[in-house]
Amino acid sequence: MDPVLSYRGRAVGEADVAFIRELCAANPTASRRRLSQLLCEAWDWRQPNGALRDMVCRGLMLGLARAGHIELPERRQIPRNPFLERARPERVDIDATPIECSLRELGEIELRQVRRTEEEKLCAGLLETHHYRGYVQPVGEHLKYLCYARGRPIACFTWSSAARHLGPRDRHLGWSLAARRQNIRLLAYNSRYLIMPWVRVPHLASHLLGRMTRALSADWERIYGHPVYYAETFVDLHLYRGTCFRAANWFVLGMTTGRGKDAPTWMPNRPRKQVLGLALCRNYRERLQRLA
Repeated sequence: MDPVLSYRGRAVGEADVAFIRELCAANPTASRRRLSQLLCEAWDWRQPNGALRDMVCRGLMLGLARAGHIELPERRQIPRNPFLERARPERVDIDATPIECSLRELGEIELRQVRRTEEEKLCAGLLETHHYRGYVQPVGEHLKYLCYARGRPIACFTWSSAARHLGPRDRHLGWSLAARRQNIRLLAYNSRYLIMPWVRVPHLASHLLGRMTRALSADWERIYGHPVYYAETFVDLHLYRGTCFRAANWFVLGMTTGRGKDAPTWMPNRPRKQVLGLALCRNYRERLQRLA
């Protein structure tokens, strides 16, 4: 039997709809938020960290209500959207004295993971000031790094959760739909990479990428309780060639479709980008294909 609704990887059938109706009837004074929490508890629908998926559940219930399958109580308040209301990071000014030397002459380089530290604002401000696309709050689980040399920031990285659907990557990994849903959290996406414009050091970009990806999985596990086995990024070939990624052993997988996750049609609505990937452990495909 076809599902009544499929939402964020969960198929809802007639029996599920009947259960939700009974749940609503049994809790006539409950808010939409409380109903979503009760449904998550009944279904044991949780995030990998054990928290209830109540925000996703509210979206599912709203979809059922809009389709006429269930009735929800009136909305009691319009929740604030912190992502829409988030202020842009303040632009920052730091010592911009040019650094032009060899990698050896640059001296010791320190990589600092600054997520949940006082330096997180500095990382965001530098990206807002100097990255050609500015700063965008990373999605889901994420880490931020500052790289220092000679007592000054010379580069920034941000890493975030990977896209749920990406054809070249999914074909390369060879994982099933179920494995992708379960293990997508074990991937990291390099969403921003900036070397300060006054820093001109040959081979620095690939050197930092190599050091960064060797530390990434352990840092991710320390913050979020699980490792990452694979990293990915996109390169706009109209602007860059991705040389530093290839020099750091990243491999080219193909091109994006140019549609994005919310494209209303099959027509491209943004520039197509090259997809690059990097294994963070030897048996990464086997681990990502595995179902618990």
